[in-house]
Amino acid sequence: QDPATTVWFRCVFGLGALLAWGAATRRLHEITGLRARGLAAVGGAGALMIASWGLFFAAIPLCSIAVSTVVFHLQPFWLLAMGSLFLRERVTRAQWAAAGVALAGLALASGVVDHDAAWWEERSGYAAGLVLSLAGSVLYAGAGLIARSEAQRVGSFALSSGQCAVGVLALSAWPLVQGIPDWGTAWGWLAGLGVLHTGLAYVLLYAGMARLATGRIAVLQFVYPATAVLVDWAVYGRALSPLQMLGVVLMGAALWTVRRGE
Repeated sequence: QDPATTVWFRCVFGLGALLAWGAATRRLHEITGLRARGLAAVGGAGALMIASWGLFFAAIPLCSIAVSTVVFHLQPFWLLAMGSLFLRERVTRAQWAAAGVALAGLALASGVVDHDAAWWEERSGYAAGLVLSLAGSVLYAGAGLIARSEAQRVGSFALSSGQCAVGVLALSAWPLVQGIPDWGTAWGWLAGLGVLHTGLAYVLLYAGMARLATGRIAVLQFVYPATAVLVDWAVYGRALSPLQMLGVVLMGAALWTVRRGE
């Protein structure tokens, strides 16, 4: 589906699942009881998250699931920097050194050094996909910063359902103009994306953010790109090159160093 259509359906199904769960567990008051600061946090995090999703979905067909996910997950390092700057959380020299090694690994994993100039001229969309993924990673980190600072006050349920509500409202005209998918398999995939990967996943993510330091949050989020690489290989047959795999290994090694230094 079109990236904006995908994001809208993700938010619709995610919001529906979250509201049903909130009603069943009697947590709807966490939304209705939000004050001005809480509403601002939910709205800001939601807007940044929705925009990052759109950029990420737009990048996938340009440079594959694995590569776009690896580049998108530069966001933990943006989060480390933002946490240090805005939340005054301590980031050690070892963590910054590990970040530098991981950046080198990211360059290899993204495939930038794998090809000559002629290859790039034939595939200009690949570079655009890298840029979209990078921009999405910055916005995602901004949403994570808001969630990290406000999750304990606002609550994971309000943050996750609020960001879905923002997406439903902001993109409501898009499917009407572009059309909706035909009934069938596509609706099942979109429902799964909304219920599992948005409703369930973000309640768990924001609940974790309320309990962990920014450095550990950044480390744990790198489980995602490793999984994406495996799925890209197992389902779509898009195995990474040896240099790209080396890049993933370097990123993993750097993150293990950060983890040990926590």
